Amino acid sequence: MKKVINVRTGKERLRFSCIFELFLLILLAPMGAYVLDKQILDVGVLAIVISLKAMLLNLVYNWFFDRFDVRAGRIPTERTIPRRIMHALGFEVGLIITSLPIVVWWLGLSIVQALVVDLVVMSFVVFYTFVFSWSYDRLFPVAQSR
Repeated sequence: MKKVINVRTGKERLRFSCIFELFLLILLAPMGAYVLDKQILDVGVLAIVISLKAMLLNLVYNWFFDRFDVRAGRIPTERTIPRRIMHALGFEVGLIITSLPIVVWWLGLSIVQALVVDLVVMSFVVFYTFVFSWSYDRLFPVAQSR
């Protein structure tokens, strides 16, 4: 008999994404404005645009990643550290690919400058994603059938 594994609902994923992005915006917008010597409004609005795009990507990416885990017989909220690292890195690569053109255009940076900015931000966000997701899964576990 195949084991039934419960996963997060769309509503739960939306809650995850909103909390994730809110805390990330609070951390990154002021730091980005300071480091890039740009107006907080410019960086803040860009951060919101990328955040909204990231939320959509997050919902789709996590839905597919959860389904992949379930098909392999793994419970998504009980991912191992290596799987959590793979999950976070995969999401960030997708985010960079979709964000780089926006950052180049919005901030008037060269592709190389925007890539450096994205890589620095990605380094922070990968760590943040790992810590946030692990904490979130501990605070809001998905009940499994016995």
